[in-house]
Amino acid sequence: MRLLAVTACPTGIAHTYMAAEKLAQAAESRGIDMKVETQGSIGAENVLDDNDVRQADGVIVAADKDVDLSRFAGKRVLTVGVAEGIRHPEQLIERVLSAPVHTGGGAPTALASGGGKERSAGYKALMNGVSYMIPFVVVGGLLIAISLSLGGHTDPSGGLVIPKDSFWMDVNNIGVIGFTLMVPILSGYIAYAIGDRPALVPGMIGGWIANTGELYDSKAGAGFIGAIVTGFLAGYLVLWIKKVKVPKFVQPIMPIIVIPIVATTALGLFFIYVIGKPISWVFEHLTDWLSGMTGTSAVLLGAILGLMIAFDMGGPVNKTAFLFGAGLIATGNQTVMGMCAAAIPVMPLGQGLATLLRRRLYSEQERETGFAALFMGCFGISEGAIPFAAARPAQVIPANMLGGAVAGAIAGVAGVEDAVPHGGPIVAVLGAVSGVPMFFVAVVIGSVVTALTTVALVDVSERRGAPALAGAGAAVPEPVLVGASVGGATESAKPVAGVGSSAEAEEAGEVLSGHLTERTVRVRLDATDKEAAIREMAGLLARGGRVVDADELVAAALRREEQGTTGLGEEIAIPHAKTDAVSAPVVGFARSDEGVEWDSPDGTKARLVFMIAVPEAAAGDEHLRILSLLSRRLMDAGFRERLLAAPDEAAVVEVLREVG
Repeated sequence: MRLLAVTACPTGIAHTYMAAEKLAQAAESRGIDMKVETQGSIGAENVLDDNDVRQADGVIVAADKDVDLSRFAGKRVLTVGVAEGIRHPEQLIERVLSAPVHTGGGAPTALASGGGKERSAGYKALMNGVSYMIPFVVVGGLLIAISLSLGGHTDPSGGLVIPKDSFWMDVNNIGVIGFTLMVPILSGYIAYAIGDRPALVPGMIGGWIANTGELYDSKAGAGFIGAIVTGFLAGYLVLWIKKVKVPKFVQPIMPIIVIPIVATTALGLFFIYVIGKPISWVFEHLTDWLSGMTGTSAVLLGAILGLMIAFDMGGPVNKTAFLFGAGLIATGNQTVMGMCAAAIPVMPLGQGLATLLRRRLYSEQERETGFAALFMGCFGISEGAIPFAAARPAQVIPANMLGGAVAGAIAGVAGVEDAVPHGGPIVAVLGAVSGVPMFFVAVVIGSVVTALTTVALVDVSERRGAPALAGAGAAVPEPVLVGASVGGATESAKPVAGVGSSAEAEEAGEVLSGHLTERTVRVRLDATDKEAAIREMAGLLARGGRVVDADELVAAALRREEQGTTGLGEEIAIPHAKTDAVSAPVVGFARSDEGVEWDSPDGTKARLVFMIAVPEAAAGDEHLRILSLLSRRLMDAGFRERLLAAPDEAAVVEVLREVG
């Protein structure tokens, strides 16, 4: 018998390799030939080729991230969470022989998280769209911002104007293309995650239609909210069409011709004739309603305009407020545009600020997107906040609206005026705003309100167990740090310059690229509970001379535990932290005779405890490589027994040299 396996966890270290090792051991003990592909942070290793698949009797996919199953068409495929590969490898080998035959298709699978509950298909589809959309938002927004700042000037008749046929206009046009593609990409990859490749075309075309108001007589498209709607409609429409029984001679052309054409036509016409009309109606009646409010309180009008600007960032509600303010400039009423101009940058500035205030709540990609959003906010590009709003609409949109309302109200009561149809600090810098000090007060206060509200709402949702942004498809990394967790998540850190070579490490009594030494090893851990153990391990790491704030290190490690236990099972725990409480990467090891309760998946107490800490800025494949090797070795019962039997610190270090 010949079996194949694929293991993968969200950021690809501990559980990825532990599951691979467990499956390989279980297969070997039964005399079964098994090849395991690991999809880790350092890339796919031991990749399964066409010949492997052709000869295989079955495939086990133990993963907590999306895996493309199209190459396994015609084979029995068993899909489970990565923790199942660690805990029950023997059972998986038995179950794969009766698993259903995969019928083909390239869509990523919606796999169980942590080997248990399955994340909702809708959530994973939305995250798939968001993860593909983010690069378009960042590239398009930054190019537009750069072209406006270096090539633009204010013009009362046209806002911020870049001279035609200039170099900066070409840069601006490239950025506009990125923004134009942003919404169809979001829609298309939501649809793809649901309905596979046949759903990609109707999803993208549907997103383009949603974003093009002229197609359904609206002055503004439906924006990213419309794209989410078309993405889900396209995906589920394709799934429904696939269930229709057709003659055999038609089946080969169904996925490439029939389904895309039928789904695209049906979805496009449905949006234009059914959904588009209400959008146009909303646009017209909101404009009429705002016109009737121009004589009311400036605070109230500013708050309402701010709410509308922040709601959908380019959709009909946002555009109604913006065009209403822009249209009044010519009449001499520039205060309404001043309210809008103050609210426009609040969303990207607030969301970017939120990623700085509570970094642990955000993935690495989100934090990078946050920096881009801050830059875009300075130039009045509210779309910089769309990735955050699309990923966490229930938390981000209310926070955006609250901050926008505050900014608009402050600008209204202060009588801020804007002479051009544009917003953000850039219009004040270029001299288009009167009442500049209060304009900036409005922007700053609104942004802070948005940031604090976002952080509070996201924090509450995570404590209740709501998933954070963890992309499907082109996976967006989860906000976990270094080492291993229930999802198998880790990040990396480069070895410190000067201590990375194996020869120098051996001479200095150092292993794991010099991150662990005899000074950071203890053969007896005195603590009897998890928190005490982490405190004791932090003190142990401090002996290595790389800890600058032991209390903060403890706090960071405990915050990581709140996200999910770092107890791996097999009497192993790897608490970890990514924090500037350490000046350089450091690894410690301690052994507990009685064991410490660590909420491990298999219920075992942790007797072998590794603690890992790296600075915020640390990154690199070398540290990932060492951690992956450590994870593999820890699945070897003989290796664990040697660690448990080592009589002193020097003996422990000698055993750990086996890691490589």
